[in-house]
Amino acid sequence: MGLKGRAAVTGIADYKNVRKYTGKRKFFLEQWAELTQLALADAGLSKHDVDGLCCAAIPESAMFAPATIAEYLGLQVNFAETVDLGGASSVSMIWRAAAAIEMGICEAVVCAAPGLPIPSNPNPPVKDPARVYGSTSAKWGSPQAEYDVPYGNVAQNAGYALIAQRYAATYGYDERALAKIAVDQRTNAQGNPNAVFYGEPITIDDVLQSKMIADPLHILEIVMPCAGGSAVVVVSERLAKKCKHRPVYVTGFGERLTTRSVTYAKDMTISPVGPAAASAFAMSGKKPKDVDVLEAYDCYTITVLLTIEDSGFCNKGEGTTFVNENDLTFSGSFPVNTHGGQLGAGQAAGMAGGMSQPVEGVRQIMGRADGRQVANCNAALITGTGGIMSEQSAIILEGA
Repeated sequence: MGLKGRAAVTGIADYKNVRKYTGKRKFFLEQWAELTQLALADAGLSKHDVDGLCCAAIPESAMFAPATIAEYLGLQVNFAETVDLGGASSVSMIWRAAAAIEMGICEAVVCAAPGLPIPSNPNPPVKDPARVYGSTSAKWGSPQAEYDVPYGNVAQNAGYALIAQRYAATYGYDERALAKIAVDQRTNAQGNPNAVFYGEPITIDDVLQSKMIADPLHILEIVMPCAGGSAVVVVSERLAKKCKHRPVYVTGFGERLTTRSVTYAKDMTISPVGPAAASAFAMSGKKPKDVDVLEAYDCYTITVLLTIEDSGFCNKGEGTTFVNENDLTFSGSFPVNTHGGQLGAGQAAGMAGGMSQPVEGVRQIMGRADGRQVANCNAALITGTGGIMSEQSAIILEGA
């Protein structure tokens, strides 16, 4: 059961990540059109080849996002889906596209995640004060509104700090190992001109001396928001033969959702990426030792640590030792987030940040990661994380 590895990513596109965006603001629909055009051109296909799309929510339409996008792009599609899994959405879009193609529903699916600022609304709606709660829901009827929000357990920083504190209490906490994750990824970002921290390497001491945001998380261990956006084109074997670059096949996937709030997690130190990655490995026939590069969702350094452990690269509680014993840079013994990840390259607004990992994985396997290319890269594990370690997805990508 599962994928047979007959759908491939053949085209990619991304905007340059920018911390202080000064360019022309574009509606998400405009970004969808532009990213689609760029990704199709990269693949060597036209919009007439496209008969499927996967998206996240768009600000232009509270409902019917796929139909709105299809109409704007002038597409007629046989498969369309809106994915609502936070930062896991982009990875989950790709496996859904691959599954639809293998089922014979469609032959070419565009998956895009825009993240540039949109034009200012001359009649802006009243700002929702609950937005400050981030991943925590303050809406009527939400358990979080009653049991989390009144005690300050809101947004992402508090939740991930709580996970890190629990990990420390259970397994101990090597702050220098966690800082090394940020440092190695920043080193990778020096090979990525599109990264927000391009030209700005850091040291472990820089990380530990940076401002403490939510104990034990320093500001340099927390993702940098920016403007950006990415897209991929997933196609059938037939179309892959027409494309310009080495096809990158989706050979396995997994997905696991548990709780929305870590308050209700059975064990905060064990993330849902474990079952998701195990499913992806089993489906593809690969094992962790077969992976040439890990492109892990990295909103915080603790996220990367748990992903390394729970995906099976080392035993539980041994993540800091693993990080200390391995070079996580693109030329090292265990390459992680070779574009810099969201910690080094930036987390584009909306769902766009989560698309950067699969795009980088594809680029590595295609052999197109100039300045940061992993040697002989043929297999990648890509992960996505939504909420506060609550929604996680994983895919295995392999070169033809």
